[in-house]
Amino acid sequence: MKKIIITDITLKKLSADREVALLFREKTAVAACADAVGADALELAPIKNLREDSIIYKTIAQNVQNAVLTIPAGFSKEDIALAWECVKDAKKPRLQIEVPVSTVQMEYTYHIKADKMISKIGELIKAAKELCDDVEFSALDATRADIDFLTAALKEAQDSGASIVTICDDAGTTLPEGIASIVEKAKQTVTIPVYVKVCDRINLGVASALSAIAKGVDGIKCAMAGEDVLLIGELSDAIKACSKELSAQTNIDDTKIHASIQDMLTCINHEINEETNTVSDKKKILLDSDSTISQVAQATQVLGYDLSDSDCGNVHKALLQICEKKGAVGAKELEALIASSAMQAPSTYHLENYTTNSSNLTSSMSQVTLKCDGETICGVATGDGPIDSAFRAIEQCIGHHYELDDFQVQAVTEGKEALGSAVVKLRNNGKLYSGNGISTDIVAASIRAYINALNKIVFEEA
Repeated sequence: MKKIIITDITLKKLSADREVALLFREKTAVAACADAVGADALELAPIKNLREDSIIYKTIAQNVQNAVLTIPAGFSKEDIALAWECVKDAKKPRLQIEVPVSTVQMEYTYHIKADKMISKIGELIKAAKELCDDVEFSALDATRADIDFLTAALKEAQDSGASIVTICDDAGTTLPEGIASIVEKAKQTVTIPVYVKVCDRINLGVASALSAIAKGVDGIKCAMAGEDVLLIGELSDAIKACSKELSAQTNIDDTKIHASIQDMLTCINHEINEETNTVSDKKKILLDSDSTISQVAQATQVLGYDLSDSDCGNVHKALLQICEKKGAVGAKELEALIASSAMQAPSTYHLENYTTNSSNLTSSMSQVTLKCDGETICGVATGDGPIDSAFRAIEQCIGHHYELDDFQVQAVTEGKEALGSAVVKLRNNGKLYSGNGISTDIVAASIRAYINALNKIVFEEA
């Protein structure tokens, strides 16, 4: 039974479809999911922002354990070298030369005639081959190309050192019989593996893929999400159902693929209800050890903070320490650094003790005791859950209500006795004050974070 190689193109597809770029952790989540469900190769999006993309892709390269990591290498030797730097540390790196082979794309988009394009294909593949043993040639818009020119391009790719050729149906209007015919012709032309990337624009993606498999194609490119794309879950189900007729199988884990993809989609869509502009600005935040203090200051302003020069310096110092262990930080991590490093105010209010009761039958009730200037003050309040009632009890202690702009909780260690980290953002007179608290008790961590932010407000007002 023939094994069909599955290449996941989710990152590339979402990069093309979405107006707002994926977050750092969302991209790594997509890569991890593709690797976990058994994809044989993972395709990255073309480099757009060299500094940010190189950080993200190097992180992915270090974390992908099983799949081949493929990156589009651009249209020049310089682009190829930059792409190689991003994936060279991967266990199985691959450089991909993407070139259009239809007349409309070659002449009107790249302004290159057919004979010159053949030479360009050989030149690019040879340049990539000098850096990486595994080089793929991807024939873009192949279903609209002249078949003789397409076979000449595939032959040139093989002769120049390509280890794989891919036929792409970018127009999305070719019927399954047409895909099968092109695959059959390609298999007769080259001896290296032939892959196909079909489109699902007319809802024939699965049928086209199965037709290609019947004609001997070696690999299929599909995605876990995206518009007009063959979905990996649907392809896996189809091959499983028709495995005997096709005499084909894949490495995809059928038992967990759908649940894993759903978890991944939940991860990348968690901010879908936020304002588009706000999401866009926050998603641009990616800081590393090379980031300057001015870049840190700019990022904190995007998040809504107005920090002093000394506070920006403290955050920058904390950033450099974090980046020694972690390649880069995004918006959420930066907010935690601001909470723990910026505007460290004297402890005007100090937590003495707290008690909270909660059940699904009655409202939660909390009692919080604070000490301020040697005086002990106590507050008792009810609320929707132990944390809400605890915050209300603190407000009763201080006799003032501050707008709770944001509240975040996450585990910082693993296991039953994991440390929980809470970040509380309070707004006073239009300005944000962020507090951080850590404890094995998440309620205690939340109370400490609230008091930490409160002390910053009191200190600045004084």
